Amino acid sequence: MPSISRFFGIVIYMYPDDHNPPHFHALCDDRSCIVDINKAKAKGDLTKREKKLVEAWAEIHRNELLNNWDLMMRENRVNDIEPLK
Repeated sequence: MPSISRFFGIVIYMYPDDHNPPHFHALCDDRSCIVDINKAKAKGDLTKREKKLVEAWAEIHRNELLNNWDLMMRENRVNDIEPLK
């Protein structure tokens, strides 16, 4: 499972052979969530603060995330995306 970004202890992943709708996974310690790229909404057990960080990052990088989703589906690879600073 390729990681595409890391910030504030949160690691962002896209899984090969995943299902629609386009989404990514965010992990922090033993907590995780799934984020719908088009809606930038996190669902899972990250803390409220962590979800807000991940959702803000997703808004900023929506086009890159969608490009990565397409790349993952076609070629089973992704590009790194700039972390939240």
